[in-house]
Amino acid sequence: MITLPASYEKRMRTLLGDGFDTYLAALNEPPVRAFRVNTDKISAEDFEKISDIPAEKIPYVENGYYFDSDGIGNHPFHHAGMIYVQEPAAMAPAECIDIDPSWKVLDLCAAPGGKSTQLRNKLGADGVLVSNEIIPSRCRILTGNVERLGLTNTVTTCLTTEQIAQRFPKTFDLIMADAPCSGEGMFRKEENAIPEWSEENVRTCAVRQAEILDNAARALKDGGYVVYATCTFSLEENEMTVDAFLSRHPEFELVPVRDCVRDHTADGISFDGCRCKNLHDARRFYPHTGRGEGQFMALLHSTVEPGESRRGKSMAPKKEKLPPSLFAFLDETLTEYDRDHVQMYNGNPAYFTPDFPVPAGTAFCLGVTIGEDKGKYIQPHHQFFMAMGKSFKRKIELADDPAALTAYLRGEEISASCENGWAVITVHGCTVGGVKVSGGRAKNHYPKGLRLKK
Repeated sequence: MITLPASYEKRMRTLLGDGFDTYLAALNEPPVRAFRVNTDKISAEDFEKISDIPAEKIPYVENGYYFDSDGIGNHPFHHAGMIYVQEPAAMAPAECIDIDPSWKVLDLCAAPGGKSTQLRNKLGADGVLVSNEIIPSRCRILTGNVERLGLTNTVTTCLTTEQIAQRFPKTFDLIMADAPCSGEGMFRKEENAIPEWSEENVRTCAVRQAEILDNAARALKDGGYVVYATCTFSLEENEMTVDAFLSRHPEFELVPVRDCVRDHTADGISFDGCRCKNLHDARRFYPHTGRGEGQFMALLHSTVEPGESRRGKSMAPKKEKLPPSLFAFLDETLTEYDRDHVQMYNGNPAYFTPDFPVPAGTAFCLGVTIGEDKGKYIQPHHQFFMAMGKSFKRKIELADDPAALTAYLRGEEISASCENGWAVITVHGCTVGGVKVSGGRAKNHYPKGLRLKK
């Protein structure tokens, strides 16, 4: 049985009224598990045709599924970046608005990457995602998930929200501000969050959330949108934070979310002294009324008319000289690529759109890291295999050879019938990793930290 702090229980009884007992009962049930199909790799329809994972569609996420099986982290679909395991309520904020595929999108507080990867799936070849996480260790996890899913035109950064606003003024069409919070909505899934809860922490979080939203407003294009989200229930961190933001920024308005989210969530809650007349348009997800944990979300719209110049002053990086062997490597390895996307960033060759300048030293990882310049040759990076696999000339499909696939995932050398050179290992056409083929043998280049234990 989960035991709640007395002051928290009192607050929730006031908030939920007659629904509190049902809420308390839900906290003692198993958490709901879910995953999303990475549609940058495979469509949801094609995934359903090949999947052996028992799953049920999530009604408000086209590529989202509930599941209740173990070992999914070791499944080939996970290694191939076909799926991302994510709490189902946490998928709702990215579904609040129809996203134009060409938008420039910022996820301000992104690790471990659930909402970021979900947003990137909604963007097209011309869209750009900047995914930011202030804590270096968590930024590495974020970057690893972006890498595993093989996402392109994605930048990860390890900056404060103030630094983001300074370096990218009036840049983004949409900003996801999934702010750090007191975590009340995660008590069932993460019981260690319960003893860490306090009313003082609630107030501390609200101050930090106000700063995050103010910086988001600076980085947003005129006419753009901010999705403000938390995984907590407190009025101070949710509706009160939104109401205070709207008072500080009269150029913003709270607008309704998409019907698919509204129909599976509860209305926002008004409070004494509230100035926003339509706080009911904010949304709340409760574990006792929906299949998932706690979530709050509000869609904020800048009412300022966009001018001719849609982006603020940028600090374009100086162009670094490309290694002489780089294009020869790409020509020999890939069937197609855009030469204009090939650039150097912080000493590494990368593949990223030239239409979105990123100041030097800003990115933790810019686009797709092609590899390391070894002078006479390029040593490809795992991210290059994962993101560019569909364009590789040499592919080794192992969906029908589970023994060879398991051997590869363990880091072993396997046989290969393709010609010599760099190749990708695929499962149902989706890249798992890379190998160097020579004389009918494929030398394993799957990262040691990702390998299955023997």
